[in-house]
Amino acid sequence: MRLCMFHPVNHPLERGWVGRIDGDRVIQLAAQTLQSFFTGGGSAREHAEYPLDAVVFLAPVLHPPSIRLFDGQSSFVFANPAAVVGPNASIRARSDTGLPGGLTVIPRVAGIVGADGAIEGFTALAEWRAPGLGPPKDRDFALGLGPVVVTADDFTEASGFDWPAAAALAAAGTALYPGDILGGPALESRERIAPGESVALEIDGIGTLEQRVAG
Repeated sequence: MRLCMFHPVNHPLERGWVGRIDGDRVIQLAAQTLQSFFTGGGSAREHAEYPLDAVVFLAPVLHPPSIRLFDGQSSFVFANPAAVVGPNASIRARSDTGLPGGLTVIPRVAGIVGADGAIEGFTALAEWRAPGLGPPKDRDFALGLGPVVVTADDFTEASGFDWPAAAALAAAGTALYPGDILGGPALESRERIAPGESVALEIDGIGTLEQRVAG
């Protein structure tokens, strides 16, 4: 199943509605968020239908409880939940850097935690970095998510990354909550993205996340 958060073009909403993508249309589902959809068993009543070209896609999880980015199977770093931005967002680093050399974006597959700490769906994640800033602020300003979420039963991970093991490591000694994000290992990065330039990050089995560096 392919899911999303969306709002109609003529009815802007900050959080949006849960939708199921079916060909060239989006079907609104009776769930407040994707987190509640997953914890409710992955089913909900269907409401109105909208053509794809009549909707705006949003970040599938607007305020994740936590974000962990895995460097490998057994190590991760935390990222900033407040930095999440959705599809077609305009990415802006801190203005006093002047963006020397442009920005870098690192695509990843992201798992979205649902009920009982299990990963229920996968989406595209864009980790933006500003080489002109010193760490850790070089990676603290923008994390793109979306637009499509593919449910776990329909997604095949080609890299061999062990998602259940990653979730178990993340949960060891603590707890995972619905909406927590686990970012898989970095894919091939793109560097020197200049102000005004757009990027389209295509993730096999999920789709394309497009974003733009602010001019």
